[in-house]
Amino acid sequence: MVRQPGFFDVEERLRELSAKGDDLERIAALVDFAMFRGELEQAVPRADGTKGGRPAFDHVLMFKILLLQAMHGLSDERCEYLIKDRLSFMRFLGLGLADPVPDANTIWAFREALKRAGAVERLFAQFDATLRAAGYLAMGGQIVDATIVAAPKQRNTEAERAAIKAGRIPEGWAEKPAKLRQKDRDARWTVKFSKARPREDGAPQVDLAVPAFGYKNHVTIDRRHGLIRGWTASHAAAHDGARLAEVIDADNTAGDVWADTAYRSAKNEAWLAERGLVSRIHRKKPPGRPMAARTRQANARKSAVRSAVEHVFARQKGPMALVVRTIGIARARVKIGIANLAYNLKRFVWLSSRPAPA
Repeated sequence: MVRQPGFFDVEERLRELSAKGDDLERIAALVDFAMFRGELEQAVPRADGTKGGRPAFDHVLMFKILLLQAMHGLSDERCEYLIKDRLSFMRFLGLGLADPVPDANTIWAFREALKRAGAVERLFAQFDATLRAAGYLAMGGQIVDATIVAAPKQRNTEAERAAIKAGRIPEGWAEKPAKLRQKDRDARWTVKFSKARPREDGAPQVDLAVPAFGYKNHVTIDRRHGLIRGWTASHAAAHDGARLAEVIDADNTAGDVWADTAYRSAKNEAWLAERGLVSRIHRKKPPGRPMAARTRQANARKSAVRSAVEHVFARQKGPMALVVRTIGIARARVKIGIANLAYNLKRFVWLSSRPAPA
């Protein structure tokens, strides 16, 4: 027969979770989330309570819920369920078994308030300042790249796609507000090419063209610590190179900038040179001619450094399961920005378990 759990049973189970290694517990121990309170209270103002009603949930609690979502790739409904279900989530949020849990609508409304206030960029910058104060300065140069973040695919006709691309509302949509609200007119289709390696006998393989729909996460990480230092978001068809100036971290202690060939242009090279930055951007293959051995070797050396940024995207798309379930670039920017902040939180925990930074 299953007996009724007692208070000490919960404490014992939490001790067992700690012994197994609870990442959320380590984050809570290392990060003072109160640092975000001022910004959160300014972005999400609350009534003074004189008119009565149920007290609003704490700002820091709600922000930690958004971080939980980002760390585990959860929808609002699933996040509400798992907070009620998981002791590790409750401990991270400072909730007991008898405490009320924000429902999915409350989570959505809080994230919407952050979107309207444009607060995510400031929250990200606030934690970055904390990292630097803790000794994790941006060092060794920086690596720039972008990755596609999937969004729910839109089933539109050719005429509707053409209208959206031209910045117009497709015919008939305006008369159906419910349909219009469910149509993402900011996300775009693009094609991602996978580079096929030659076979062992030297025969060339066919590159695969993979269509993708959604947005892009553009980031720069510092080479020394692998932390995201700058970021922006765009639709999936946006050109990576055009976002170089938006993500570059001017405070990196070294001037080297690594990136793939999408960032190589006369405009970007001049922009970097004007700021005293050293371009380590891959060189493109000359059209109609084989790449010189010297250039190929230089690109290989750059790839050995540049590959570090792929670990960031692998973490976000793997364990964090980053996707955009919302509609529109403004909401996608909030989701992507919080995911970047959540990545830095987890990276900070890992870095803190290693020897102190030089």
